Amino acid sequence: MKKLIYGASVLLAGALAACSPLAVVNAVSPGGAVQATSALRYGPDPRNMLDVYRPAGNAVDAPVVVFFYGGNWVSGKRADYAFVGRALAARGFVVVIPDYRLYPQVRYPDFLVDGAAAVTWTVREIRAHGGDPMKVFLMGHSAGAYNAAMLALDPRWLEQQGMTRSMLRGWIGLAGPYDFLPVQNPVTRPVFSAPDTPPDSQPLAHVSTLAPPALLIAASKDKLVDPARNTGGMAAKLRAYHVPVRELYVDGVSHATLVASLSNSLKGLAPTLDAVETFIRSEGGR
Repeated sequence: MKKLIYGASVLLAGALAACSPLAVVNAVSPGGAVQATSALRYGPDPRNMLDVYRPAGNAVDAPVVVFFYGGNWVSGKRADYAFVGRALAARGFVVVIPDYRLYPQVRYPDFLVDGAAAVTWTVREIRAHGGDPMKVFLMGHSAGAYNAAMLALDPRWLEQQGMTRSMLRGWIGLAGPYDFLPVQNPVTRPVFSAPDTPPDSQPLAHVSTLAPPALLIAASKDKLVDPARNTGGMAAKLRAYHVPVRELYVDGVSHATLVASLSNSLKGLAPTLDAVETFIRSEGGR
């Protein structure tokens, strides 16, 4: 049975290259016993909207995941990641997926301002959706993992919203870029005003003993974001400050299909979904 499930996952993953990848993932990811509330506003900009996914029924004080998608800070929309909301809600979590402003509308650090506002909305409003505001985890993939890391590690952004990172139970990074100076990617360079990118734009610069626990997952042969420098470097620095951290390197997936493995239909590709659930259930390994 496991071989059949894995084979189906591989076939579905292959379909990602044939048409719109995220449309395929969403199409093959059933909603199941999950409720969704769409287009909730958390700020004044047209992109300051978010969706909430929750287990069906009367969820009470469930752990909360705020998920930031990737797209090199130039693309992405929350509807494309419905499969993430559905999969995590099916595991008993309340999931918030916000849109945020992108380049060229904004540059660093404005998308972090949006992220902090979305987290603040979550803390203030999530109880009405069955979530526990004292059990909030940040999570992201690629550029979204960068956003999650910066909000968890650099206190400036949540403090601007009247919040502190101490209210976070942990953060989860999938294939995140945490140490990428000098900026080489031609798409990313203007986002971070290269070559004048400020050194404090890097998540690695903000690791301290006050950092929340972390789960770091990467494709072992990621060709877009170097897993040794980024995931490995972040894990090493967190450990140097005695912060609980678990790192997981996955074979057989790419930078893109790593996030696809969160889908209920593609979870056979990698143990990503199980690792995320274990981390959250263990309160970040505290």
